[in-house]
Amino acid sequence: MIFPTDQPTNQLTDQPTYLCTMYAYLKGELTFRSPAYVVLDVGGVGYHVNIPLSTYTALEGKEKATLYTHLQVREDAHTLYGFATQTERILFIQLIGVTGVGATTAQLLLSSMSVDEIRSAVVGEQAHVLQRVKGIGAKTAKQIILDLKEKLTKESPDPPLLLPSHDNTVREEALSALLALGFTRIAVQKALNQVMKDNPATARVEDLIKLALKSLSS
Repeated sequence: MIFPTDQPTNQLTDQPTYLCTMYAYLKGELTFRSPAYVVLDVGGVGYHVNIPLSTYTALEGKEKATLYTHLQVREDAHTLYGFATQTERILFIQLIGVTGVGATTAQLLLSSMSVDEIRSAVVGEQAHVLQRVKGIGAKTAKQIILDLKEKLTKESPDPPLLLPSHDNTVREEALSALLALGFTRIAVQKALNQVMKDNPATARVEDLIKLALKSLSS
């Protein structure tokens, strides 16, 4: 088991260092890959590692991988989370330190938005952008901003990129329509994120779909 100690805190996360250093990373052969988790063979031991969609995409076509990991220890389970970059892992740890944000919600947030997009939304106090993610309500979005704005501002002092304020319903309708056309959820979410970032004035579902289709076809 892991017990709290008098160790110094991690300067980037304000979390005790033992929270993220038991397994700094895992390096091995990918024996299974899905959008939700992978199985990584390390020295003959298969590790079940939960991942966000961004990591799933980064691992595409690879037979071997290095995942930066976080071990969540609970009374009923020890769960590994893995990330393609250390930046993602740090933000994940910061997110689960927010009241009301569990590991599943943090994983979903990192699946729906890039690290830079999350940082920009938090630093720019754009709660509506965070609320686009399933499971993030107004109260949780405001809590994330309250808890993380100062930390993320210190990490990246540059002015935040203000993200488009598209209505969440418009995005969901566009998402559903594109999925019905046979595109994968990962590709669609990535395309919509880029389109909404590049075209903040787009407010109609039809226009959003057309722009996303161009991105998906390129």
